[in-house]
Amino acid sequence: MKKKISKDDEEKLISVLKERFEKNMRRHKGIKWEDIEKRLKKFPKKLTVLNKMEKTGGEPDVINVDKKTGEVVFCDCSKESPSGRRSLCYDREALDSRKENKPKGNAEERAKEIGIEILNELEYVIFQSTGSYDTKTSSWLKTDEEVRNLGGAIFGDCRFGRVFIYHNGAESYYAARGFRGKVII
Repeated sequence: MKKKISKDDEEKLISVLKERFEKNMRRHKGIKWEDIEKRLKKFPKKLTVLNKMEKTGGEPDVINVDKKTGEVVFCDCSKESPSGRRSLCYDREALDSRKENKPKGNAEERAKEIGIEILNELEYVIFQSTGSYDTKTSSWLKTDEEVRNLGGAIFGDCRFGRVFIYHNGAESYYAARGFRGKVII
């Protein structure tokens, strides 16, 4: 993916973000687009990250603004796990452990390439309160070292109107499992 986006692409992206923001006010009640746009213009390098999120199917949108610092949290708000980030195992160790049928990559490295952090369990549960996501897919979640040292990783989804957190071998991968991330601007 390109490192920096053009001014034309910046303007298009800001237009897409604004439209998504205005269509989904339940995600960010009491927050004004003008404040978000000012923040984006103050940190233009973050537009490259948002563009990568968009290009991989994440549909980034604002889910929070820190009242003290003014920091804006954008999260992947696509209905299902981002389509351009599926069929990945959890991390490099898991990828290297596979002898056959290796996936095309891993979630941790892909998140780093994009410039985002994978949501942790608590963030995922809070995120799910802004809508109903991953009703047909699932998303890898940041896994603590204790679970990872035992060979596992966690993921979440939403079924029957409830959020579920599960475990799997970190080396597993599925066409319907990707990962969601966030970027703070």
